Amino acid sequence: MRWMRAAGRALLVVAVVLTGYAGLGVRPDAGAVSDARGPLTLVTAGDLTDYLGPLLDDWNESRPDERVTLVELPDSADETRAQMISELRSGRDRFDVLNIDVAWTSEFAAAGWISPLERGRFPLDAFLRPVVDTATFDGRLYAVPYVTNAGLLYYRKDILDLEGEQPPRTWSELVRQARTIAPRHGLDGYAGQFLPYEGLTVNVTEAVHSAGGSILRDDGARVTVDSAAARTGLRFLADGVRDGWISREALGYKEEESRKAFQDGRLLFLRNWPYVYADASAAGSKVAGRFGAVPLPGADGPGTSVLGGSNLAVSSHARHPASAADLISYLTSERVQRRVLTEGSLPPVRAALYEDPELVRAYPYLPTLRESVLSAVPRPKSPRYDQVSLAVQAVGQDLMALRQTPDEAVARLARELGAISRTD
Repeated sequence: MRWMRAAGRALLVVAVVLTGYAGLGVRPDAGAVSDARGPLTLVTAGDLTDYLGPLLDDWNESRPDERVTLVELPDSADETRAQMISELRSGRDRFDVLNIDVAWTSEFAAAGWISPLERGRFPLDAFLRPVVDTATFDGRLYAVPYVTNAGLLYYRKDILDLEGEQPPRTWSELVRQARTIAPRHGLDGYAGQFLPYEGLTVNVTEAVHSAGGSILRDDGARVTVDSAAARTGLRFLADGVRDGWISREALGYKEEESRKAFQDGRLLFLRNWPYVYADASAAGSKVAGRFGAVPLPGADGPGTSVLGGSNLAVSSHARHPASAADLISYLTSERVQRRVLTEGSLPPVRAALYEDPELVRAYPYLPTLRESVLSAVPRPKSPRYDQVSLAVQAVGQDLMALRQTPDEAVARLARELGAISRTD
């Protein structure tokens, strides 16, 4: 899934065999081990930009006794998660540090697959504030943010300039421009990631929050989706299909399909992750130099993005917890986070990098991305997040296929999420 690659093209699933040395960064909740330091295994879903190798080379050169071995899992979020869970359930110590998708933190923590970390061991105050929340569960820190992400609205600047228009700040402005301007230029109006997979969960969640609603309470124990705001958010998506400014073709889009549609000059507006900026600006892109990016619009003003990205966690079977904690500190240091951006094209979690003049010149979207991240929300937190996401996807699919009204969709989602929460 490209949302995962976009929020971590190197979905660094570093599994560090955990144990309990509180002073070393891992709480003494895990089983005892023979030694706090030693070699580690770093597991990843695929380093597509080849930036990770040099980072690990530097670590391995300076710490030969704590050498990190990289293991790459399939380039699929679902397959990566399945293989990680299989290993963690087995109790084997094949993996050490886990770079897990931000949506998995609650599930992995509740299952006991990762161990709590000492907050004071890591400079969390230097990170963008919302990303730290994705690494917590039940009031405890279970991971450290490594890469973040937030959705942006990409738009054809050349066409809006030609029409004397500014990019939309509200849904009503977006709808008007998508319905009237796009057809005059032979374009589809708007697209997101609407195929029933994790991307649809993200788009539905953003629509609900951008209308002022929510899906679950922060601890996942109470369903909050049955609200007028949630119905407004779902109506925005359903009306787009019914009125034609969201094309039927877009119902089959994931990240890459939607990126290609925009990059090929077929869309006026696109909701997608920051990686699109570099791809759409590259040689051969039909929109290079002709587009811009702004925060997502909402019902009555700025919208709300869902946070993407990945967090570094320590497996509850970690062999060398001190080395694991040091590796996490290394990968989240400002020096390495700068390289994560410049060499890996991944959004860093260090706040200061978003205001660095040199980086802003090289990556003009950074201030917009910072604004989006600071107003973003995590996906619904639940120990059964996989079931929550599947329920949101199923309801979202029927809504956008116009098989259910927004009222029916909200009522159904409330029932299904209620049943899931009662099993926790």
